[in-house]
Amino acid sequence: MTIRVLVVDDESLARSRLKTLLGDCCQPTAQVMGEAANAVQAMDFLQHHVVDAVLADIHMPGADGLMLAQALRQLPQPPVVVFVTAFAEHAVQAFELEALDYLTKPVRLERLQAALQKIERARHQTAEAAYDAAEDVLVIQERGRAERVPLVQVLYLKAELKYITVRTGSRSFLLEGSLAELEARYASRFIRIHRNALVARRALRALEKHHDPEEGEGWAV
Repeated sequence: MTIRVLVVDDESLARSRLKTLLGDCCQPTAQVMGEAANAVQAMDFLQHHVVDAVLADIHMPGADGLMLAQALRQLPQPPVVVFVTAFAEHAVQAFELEALDYLTKPVRLERLQAALQKIERARHQTAEAAYDAAEDVLVIQERGRAERVPLVQVLYLKAELKYITVRTGSRSFLLEGSLAELEARYASRFIRIHRNALVARRALRALEKHHDPEEGEGWAV
């Protein structure tokens, strides 16, 4: 596997040295997709190119590496950030910004190789999480056959007697089971708005406190 990298440093010699070291790395290897002298150039580059990792200095004129890391978090699919700097005092702040690693200059080849291995592991974990999310389904028995309903299509779940109504954008299904069990299993996907109803978080637009004489307190969605 090859890690696609953007190198960001205001010193051209530092960029050249880092590119040379990256070229010497193996297992995984690295491909330098581009370089930038500051945060603005880096963000401009990322508007048109996809990379797996940004290796950035912290102290740069104008917007520094920490500000760059903050801006990267707003991207739909942000690359991981590894700081490469001569100053160790920003390590805590760097990890608060979810930097994957923090290398101090002068960078040693074996330390850079270890950082690339971290990036590779992070890529695998992200890919597995995306696969798991896409594969989450409810298996519903209907007319003698098993219907697979992807959770990404479900708008809400409503308990009615011993069944749960599963509502998608196009139709409804009846699922035998416990609303509490579904809530515990898929807490990141659904929010309880009533004692007998869960709503998909992605489908929420607004919540308003609501009182029903028969159903009691709840939320209107």
